[in-house]
Amino acid sequence: MRGIFIVLMLICLIYAVSIYMIGSGTFSFMIWIFGAAFFGTAFYLSGNRRWYRIPLIIRGLGSAAVLLLLVITLVCMALMLSHFNDKGIKDLDYIVVLGAQMRNDGPSTIFRYRLDAAFDYLEENPKTVCIVSGGKGPNEPVCEGDGGRKYLLSKGIDQSRVIAENRAMDTYENIVYSLEIMDHGRTESDELKIGIVTNNFHLFRGIHLAGKLTDHNICGIAAYTLPWYLPNNMARECFGIVRDLGKMRF
Repeated sequence: MRGIFIVLMLICLIYAVSIYMIGSGTFSFMIWIFGAAFFGTAFYLSGNRRWYRIPLIIRGLGSAAVLLLLVITLVCMALMLSHFNDKGIKDLDYIVVLGAQMRNDGPSTIFRYRLDAAFDYLEENPKTVCIVSGGKGPNEPVCEGDGGRKYLLSKGIDQSRVIAENRAMDTYENIVYSLEIMDHGRTESDELKIGIVTNNFHLFRGIHLAGKLTDHNICGIAAYTLPWYLPNNMARECFGIVRDLGKMRF
């Protein structure tokens, strides 16, 4: 087991460095630093029977905490995977692209995948209107909604079909403010078909937040994520799911 612990510690450290190097603007790489610290501690305690010198009650509480964290993580992962391959339905009234980081040279890789998925859908469904949602963070040159709209227009989508929402600062607000745009001038009897467009790991939360906020017909359109970054994105998304659990409809 000691050999496994040291290998896992090194894997976490290498992965943390790779996540830090992409400069995403978040501190998600710290998840893997903590992972490395955990496995390093496990390596140390597993030698010379150090673990058994710790009082039984502390060992029990520590083991219970680790087990609880593992169960929560596995449940969150299963929920994410349940929407990994969602493709939406034809002829939606609106699709909502959930914002992600804008950089000086355009949308970040993760945001571009969302926008490309929206582009493909808009090409196949010419009556659908797209809302690109997202405000301007402190590390962004422009609002995510405006930058995402410009990207879609540059790919040939007609400007009348793309609306920028530029106030939202998180996933919940993405949906709230996008729904305000859709519902403007409509009566309560008008039922809309709405697609939530975001990366596969993020789609579960987006769909179920929207389901709590509106009675419109909601579906998901999953965008690609580079496999190397999936562990980091899914680990980070676990925190988002736990935080927003009370805002979702199941």
